[in-house]
Amino acid sequence: MMKQLDLGSVSDGLVTSALAVFALALALYAVSAAVSRPAVSRATLLTVPAGGPPPGRDSSTSTGSRISGRARGIGQVGTAFTVLGTVLVCLAVVARGFAAGRAPWGNMYEFGLTGSAAVAVVFLAYLRGRPVGGLAAWLVAVVLVLLGVSVTSLYTPVDDLVPVLNSRWLVVHVAAAIVAGALFTLGAIATLAHLIRRGRGGDDDPFASLAHTVHLVAFPIWTFAVIAGAVWAENAWGRYWGWDPKETWAFITWVLYAAHLHALSTSGWRRGASLLAVSGFLAFLFNFFGVNLWIPGLHSYAGV
Repeated sequence: MMKQLDLGSVSDGLVTSALAVFALALALYAVSAAVSRPAVSRATLLTVPAGGPPPGRDSSTSTGSRISGRARGIGQVGTAFTVLGTVLVCLAVVARGFAAGRAPWGNMYEFGLTGSAAVAVVFLAYLRGRPVGGLAAWLVAVVLVLLGVSVTSLYTPVDDLVPVLNSRWLVVHVAAAIVAGALFTLGAIATLAHLIRRGRGGDDDPFASLAHTVHLVAFPIWTFAVIAGAVWAENAWGRYWGWDPKETWAFITWVLYAAHLHALSTSGWRRGASLLAVSGFLAFLFNFFGVNLWIPGLHSYAGV
């Protein structure tokens, strides 16, 4: 018992450290974004001769290159902090699992903790070989908010599972839901960026392509999670499907993402496909927060 309590404290300490590190990463990404969009200062204009810069020297290009390099350097430091924060939160998940002696996603706090780690890992996988880009601050902000809400509002001390959760399906079903949720998060942020850029008349292909790719990967994983949940329900309650609130909203999420992918391949529906993707993510969030906290059902046993 003492060992479990110690490991639980270690996990809590790692989470606190991860929060601080992710906050620093977010601040650095914000500074990087601000520096990369400077206005030409009056002092810069005064240094340019009346007839323009000398041949072969473009003052604005030189200044832009210096600013671009500075922004890139700040963003790289932000990424280094993001890597450190991801390592810390992953270690916190592992420590929590050893403290509980089981898979560390038996309640909402543990799901939020593991979900934060999954989103961070997916983000770093997306960054591999790419510049930081405009999504970095938003993704780290999501990780920070999810981790913060888990610690402040969902925290649950290490405890044993209720009997119905003591099953190998806890590992299979919930792990698939966590992975799909992390991918849905990246897809939702890319979709929102696509909508914003499209509204401004900008080139939205990179974000639209990213969102499409992520959703193509996430959808079959979520489908598997729903099927695994049905099999677990038959094992626990003697029926595969009973329209419990959790099951219903999992199905609503599935339908919305299925409609999104179908709309992308249907002429005349591409503009509405993004809204379906955002709706699917909102349904996913409600399935986790709203159903667990506000709607009683067979899945209410996990508690906060």
